[in-house]
Amino acid sequence: QVQLVESGGGSVQAGGSLRLSCKASRSIFSMDTMGWYRQAPGKQRELVAAFNSGGTTNYADSAKGRFTISRDNAKNTVDLQMNSLNPEDTAVYYCNAKLTQWSGTFDYWGQGTQVTVSS
Repeated sequence: QVQLVESGGGSVQAGGSLRLSCKASRSIFSMDTMGWYRQAPGKQRELVAAFNSGGTTNYADSAKGRFTISRDNAKNTVDLQMNSLNPEDTAVYYCNAKLTQWSGTFDYWGQGTQVTVSS
């Protein structure tokens, strides 16, 4: 089992910045992948940015150049720095971890944090 707790959401004007943080209940070094997804009203949940196994990163096209994902293995946290925000970034942002255990590979999700960008 993995518990993920997000923090850092809020409201900001277009062009502003926010930093999201996700703290895991166990070592993130053991995760297959760990990252951030978002879901806007009426849309499917989509990948924003993630660390893949081996430590490489994967960004959605909409996030490239504006968002940066980082990790602190000692603190078991994964952060998402979001700059140059625009109203299309408004969504609930979810931390995700994928972990392979003896019984299979499982997805774990945080409770979500709202990000609202006003024009």
